[in-house]
Amino acid sequence: MLDVLARFANGRGFWPAIPAVAFLTVLMVIPLVLLLSFGFSDIVVSRGVIVSQDFTLDHLTKILGDRLYLLTFQRSINLSLSVTALCLIFGFPVAYLYLRSGTFARRAILIAVIAPLLTSGIVRTYAWIVILGGQRGIVNRTLLDLGLIDAPLRILNTHWAVLIGMTQVHLPLMILPLIAVMTRHDKALDEASANLGASRLQTLRHVILPMSVPGIGTGATLVFTLSYTTFVVPQLLGGGNYLNAATMAFEQMVYSLEWSKGAVTSTLLLVTCIFFIGLFTWASQAATRWIRQEGVA
Repeated sequence: MLDVLARFANGRGFWPAIPAVAFLTVLMVIPLVLLLSFGFSDIVVSRGVIVSQDFTLDHLTKILGDRLYLLTFQRSINLSLSVTALCLIFGFPVAYLYLRSGTFARRAILIAVIAPLLTSGIVRTYAWIVILGGQRGIVNRTLLDLGLIDAPLRILNTHWAVLIGMTQVHLPLMILPLIAVMTRHDKALDEASANLGASRLQTLRHVILPMSVPGIGTGATLVFTLSYTTFVVPQLLGGGNYLNAATMAFEQMVYSLEWSKGAVTSTLLLVTCIFFIGLFTWASQAATRWIRQEGVA
């Protein structure tokens, strides 16, 4: 204890972190406190000024008892899980290809993966509007020119458009953790597997895949979190009528000016997101411990 106090007195320990703590307090802690105060208060506004603000749980109980909110959060969870699964399906082969490639190919793959992150998500979403648009969209125009369809497909402003757009936007966040984990594993294990007569597929299944579990867990956590809380992609590709938890909170806050309901929706979104982060982290750690105990990796 005396050692800790001495470090504080000498300017070490906590003091260098004061700017970061102040930054987080102003931009994260205070907004969260205001959010909670709006969600659990009965606010009376007159001429743009809050006249009274009394504590209440009515907004929370009404939302928890409303089936619309249950279905909306269920849709958000299902969409996020679908995006996470698709990102894993498409991202794992890319990471494995990176592992098996030479120096030049690795650089090309990294550039292809990182380049989309240098572009705004809004710009990429608008690009999907051009691709998936009506009769003049690239997809429909190509299919019509090839004679594969007689009438334009309705892809934009549907659930499928949101799923496609979110998968593409968040795919690099699955690939990069997988690459980081795969490139750290000992190549001698691959050679030992080959010397024992295992094929590349068997080596992938019994050596590389088990050792990639931490990367899968990290990538799944990142993709699910961003898919669960994203607002731009559903709003643009869903045509403004696609309702998930994030768009519901936005509409309540901005359009209907129901600040209390919007604050409760945002709070529930934050709490459930933290729960799923903990769940993914626990599952990843449990799987890693099981693999080590069983001697798979």
